[in-house]
Amino acid sequence: MQSVVVRFTVSEDEVVKKGQSLVILEAMKMEHVISADRAGVVSSISTEEGATVAKGEVLLRLEERDALEEAHAAETQIDLDEIREDLAALRARHEMGLDANRPEAVARRRKTGQRTARENLEDLVDPGTFVEYGALVIAAQRQRRSVQELIARTPADGLVAGLGDVNGASFSDAETRCVVMSYDYTVLAGTQGVMNHYKKDRMFELAETLQLPVVLFSEGGGGRPGDTDSTQVAGLDCRAFQYFAELSGLVPLVGINSGRCFAGNAALLGCCDVVIATKDSSIGMGGPAMIEGGGLGVFEPEEIGPSNVQFANGVIDVLVDDEAEAVAAAKKYLAFFQGALGSWEHGDQRRLRAAIPENRLRVYDIRTVIDTVADTGSVLELRGGFGLAMVTALARIEGRPLGIIANDPTHLGGAIDGAAADKASRFMQLCDAFDIPLLFLCDTPGFMVGPEVEAAAMVRRAARMFVIGASLEVAFFTIVLRKGYGLGAQSMAGGSFKAPRFTVAWPTGEFGGMGLEGAVKLGYRKELAAIEDPEQREQAYQNMVAMAYDMGKATNMAAQFEIDAVIDPVDSRKWIMSALRAAPRPERRKGKKRPCIDPW
Repeated sequence: MQSVVVRFTVSEDEVVKKGQSLVILEAMKMEHVISADRAGVVSSISTEEGATVAKGEVLLRLEERDALEEAHAAETQIDLDEIREDLAALRARHEMGLDANRPEAVARRRKTGQRTARENLEDLVDPGTFVEYGALVIAAQRQRRSVQELIARTPADGLVAGLGDVNGASFSDAETRCVVMSYDYTVLAGTQGVMNHYKKDRMFELAETLQLPVVLFSEGGGGRPGDTDSTQVAGLDCRAFQYFAELSGLVPLVGINSGRCFAGNAALLGCCDVVIATKDSSIGMGGPAMIEGGGLGVFEPEEIGPSNVQFANGVIDVLVDDEAEAVAAAKKYLAFFQGALGSWEHGDQRRLRAAIPENRLRVYDIRTVIDTVADTGSVLELRGGFGLAMVTALARIEGRPLGIIANDPTHLGGAIDGAAADKASRFMQLCDAFDIPLLFLCDTPGFMVGPEVEAAAMVRRAARMFVIGASLEVAFFTIVLRKGYGLGAQSMAGGSFKAPRFTVAWPTGEFGGMGLEGAVKLGYRKELAAIEDPEQREQAYQNMVAMAYDMGKATNMAAQFEIDAVIDPVDSRKWIMSALRAAPRPERRKGKKRPCIDPW
């Protein structure tokens, strides 16, 4: 193409090597280096510097000579270890934001017994897989501080974000890439600034486009009022909360919190499918400043949404001691959405035969039953401090992920109250959204009754189990361990004992349309009232109850084919695996199955 000769880098009669620069041309404001395609001697130069040359015009002539065989074989060598000035400057800029060059910030974290944002991410992602987005971003405060100060004190604008593999060693043939991000409490108290809002938007859009799980470390104080480099008035048009909420039901959303988390940070945390928090957490939609500003009193941060409160009310799904344990829980949780494991172990299934006491009034530990049925060490309970009449947990059977919903007879005798119904309903949504089959372990006298529970919207909350159960597309199964009474038992089977892929009972199973004592009193009220002698009346009542229990035995239910079978407890895993193998394995979805997963 037409160009201008900038300069010749060789002269006539000069010996040149293959690959050596000969002349530099300029065309369209770009420089082009013409190099020797062979070794030789410059015999002549046909033009001069500054001249305009046309396409095909001769610039110089290079003659090859026998005496230059050695030069012909030699090529220009590049020092692969050379660090140029521009790269050195870039490295220095990046290193300013690393923990090693921020000793004061690291020391502050050590005083509170916490790790830095980068330490948490390093623990979470597989070694060598993290790529950071927006590492050079600084706070939008150039009107208040010098750029050099912002670089030193606000690295990454308080949000470290990027992509990394999680559990890659366990799932070499599965997608383990995740969007990972952590607020940095050492930078302006982990607040949400103008620039890190843009970073969140970018990461959330990537998560949607690539359908990658998101892990968010949420510690921070919410919105930041001190950013000056913006024309915003209130900033209510920011898209981060919308974008993040739109991910619900599309990809797994994992929230991890340690320490203080208020306002916008808490809003993002609350959108997550699972909230993992340390015991030193304080989580609230409004922090101390907002509460005081609203004239509602003065409180210490630790008084607002402490972990014991938020675990009991269901905000926190998994409560742990420290950040290391939180990261381990997050890895274990994510693994359920990454596929099956190739190896597993399980406990002696004969223990299940003695798991339910022969005394039908005696309680037992449902978690021991779950741990025995599931692969050893695979169980991860969610919302363990809330809705105590119900246990919800992720587990594995022969390496395959499975959701488990179980009644707990140690609380309300296993009766399903409003909190338990909420807990089970939301867990059903979670499993269905990501194609995880469900196992119901039923032992319930039914839904909880009485004026107090009805005042807490029991009708609507109980109905959630039916509505969501009827919408399940994922395979689900029911094993009745002991009590299977009334509507509560039906809700533990997707609305009907014929809805699951199988409904079976252990020999300890007992059934009825309602509690049998109540059924006898209601159904035989006139007959019992006609018996004048109180002792005879009581004896008649007890005989009727005994007959009702005999009629409601699991074997009688199976004889009438109201359930599919009565099984030896040892065969529980066999039945579960039979149904799992029969269920078609879902292909990776493009888009959502459910519009969202209810945060509550």
